[in-house]
Amino acid sequence: MTFFVHPDLVRGTLREGFRIGQSLREGLPRAIFWMFLVAEVHPFADGNGRVARLLMNAELTAVDQSRVMIPLPYRDDYFASLRALRYNNNATPLRRMIDRAQRWSSAIDWTDRGGVLDQLRRTNALVTPDEAKSLNLRLLDP
Repeated sequence: MTFFVHPDLVRGTLREGFRIGQSLREGLPRAIFWMFLVAEVHPFADGNGRVARLLMNAELTAVDQSRVMIPLPYRDDYFASLRALRYNNNATPLRRMIDRAQRWSSAIDWTDRGGVLDQLRRTNALVTPDEAKSLNLRLLDP
């Protein structure tokens, strides 16, 4: 069972978190921090992960770095890395996972919708974690 920030403390916790985040180096370090902050504070009834990843990608876009897409078969790794930081104060898995996802995302040619879908299929990015396990598939580089 996961406990998030008490609703009465959400606004202040986010305000302080964003103040701390401003002191971090721009780009990936700050993006990962802000993504984790929103995911941990959990300020919304639904969509916290999407908002957290949107904030991460907004930071990356602001400094002209490649955005991060978490491919479906990588979802379990993403959640495990969040838990490693939440419960064990170990940021290494999250940093490594996001770095890998960013490198993977940056290798996709996002300019052609049909081409993107083909690349996502070829790399197994659209296969659910359960399907990937049962079919012994892994995320491939583009």
